[in-house]
Amino acid sequence: MALGFLGGFKLTLQHLTRPRVTRQYPDEKMPKQPRQHGRHVLNRYEDGMEKCIGCELCAGVCPADCIYVRGLDNPPDHPVSPGERYGYVYEINYLRCIHCDLCVEACPTEAITETKLFEFSFTNRSDAIYTRDELLVGDDGRPKKLPWEDWREGDDLFTSGWMRATAPSGAAAYEGEVQWSGELGYGVRTPEGGQSGRRDDEATGMKPLREVMEAHLIPDDVPFAHRGMRGRVWRARESATKKRKKLAATRLRRAEQKAAR
Repeated sequence: MALGFLGGFKLTLQHLTRPRVTRQYPDEKMPKQPRQHGRHVLNRYEDGMEKCIGCELCAGVCPADCIYVRGLDNPPDHPVSPGERYGYVYEINYLRCIHCDLCVEACPTEAITETKLFEFSFTNRSDAIYTRDELLVGDDGRPKKLPWEDWREGDDLFTSGWMRATAPSGAAAYEGEVQWSGELGYGVRTPEGGQSGRRDDEATGMKPLREVMEAHLIPDDVPFAHRGMRGRVWRARESATKKRKKLAATRLRRAEQKAAR
């Protein structure tokens, strides 16, 4: 009877020795994945011209019917985009949007992409309908921050590099090759590497699956240096390094907040 009673605390006692995963939200947030699907932006070319040509393909492919686009012929004297037309009206209803990214895949000019910002809320229904002026990036290429959005550093990174991970028809020989034009404020974004060896994980923020899901691999696929006692030492060092970086970032953020006051 006593053993059964004490056995109920086994799981609790096991977790007492494990590192805490709780973060002090909203002061501290979890790092976001490079492919995080969040709020859309309309990009510009490096010369400032808009990438949207008003083709309405994004609206046609949207399964939630949340995008409304109307194109207009470019003014001969002051063209807005390099094409014959541009997106005169562009609206996204975020009460309907499911962030499937089909609009991003359908866009022929990489005009619409998704940021990693997903922390935004509305006080009325009209605020949920983002217009062209709100979606279009500014003169510096950065997304426009609206009063109800919680933008943080890095939320605007990697918004389009993942779109063309492979060439048309999935030809692996073209993986890692840049197949789009530069963007205002960011230049030419680094393409995501696929299964080929040509990949720059440091530039794209990606991590090989074997590193992220190592605990789910069969023993033969786990690197020898990560097995047994060696693996425990390696994981302890990695955990200590992450804690030091986390502590340094927290101290820096608090110092900046204190200086701002």
